[in-house]
Amino acid sequence: MTHGLFITGTDTEVGKTFITALLAKRLIAEGMQVGVYKPVASGCYQQGADLVSEDAVTLWEAAGRPDSLEAVCPQRFAAPLAPPLAANLEGRQIDSKLLRHGLEHWKKQADVVLVEGAGGLMSPIGPQEYVADLAYEFGFPLVIVAPNTLGVINQTLQTLITASTFRGGLPVAGIVLNDVRQQTNDVSVSSNLQELEERCSSPILAHVQWNATEILTQLQTLFT
Repeated sequence: MTHGLFITGTDTEVGKTFITALLAKRLIAEGMQVGVYKPVASGCYQQGADLVSEDAVTLWEAAGRPDSLEAVCPQRFAAPLAPPLAANLEGRQIDSKLLRHGLEHWKKQADVVLVEGAGGLMSPIGPQEYVADLAYEFGFPLVIVAPNTLGVINQTLQTLITASTFRGGLPVAGIVLNDVRQQTNDVSVSSNLQELEERCSSPILAHVQWNATEILTQLQTLFT
C-alpha cells in the first residue's frame, strides 16, 4: 500500500510548495522513495514550446528528480487564475480523468506520494469540482499549510470546518504554521502558534521558520 499526504492551504500563496518540498527531502533522508504530484497548475511560464510550472520544478528537484517533470504536473496553464478559468482562456478544458490517473502513476513506483493541491480546499478545478473532491477521492490525510500572519486563526479554523464537513469529512494529519515573511510589523506572529494550538481540533505538526532548510515533525505518525 502506498502512503501519502495531501498538502493544501488556508489560501493561495501560503507556502504549500515550500512545505511540500521540505517534506519530500525529509522523507528521502529517512530512506523512502517519494513521488510528488501536482495535478494541475496555473500561472505557468513559457519555455520553448512548453508551459512549465515553477512549483512542479521545485517539487521534482526536492524529490530527487523522480520519473519526469511531466508526471509531476501533467496539466499546466499560463494565466494566474483558478485552473478552470486559466484553461478557458486557452480554449482548453481540464481533463478530469487525467487529474486522477496521474496519481495512479506515482502509486506504482513510490513508497509515499505527496500531492499538492491548487489553492485551498474549495478552489475550483472544474465546473462542479473542487480541490476537496480530489482530496476525498485520493484518501490521503491533509496537511494544512497556514501562513503566520494576521487572520490565520480564522482561515485555519474555516479550513478545518470545511475538511470536517465536505462529503462526510476529510482526514486531517495536522497543520503546519509557515513563516511567509522574513521581517514583519505584524504583532500576531508571536501569538498565532499558541492560539492555533489552543483552538484547533487537529495538531500543529510544525512551525516552519522563514527560509528553513528542514521540517521537524514525526512523519511516520502522519500516514494511515
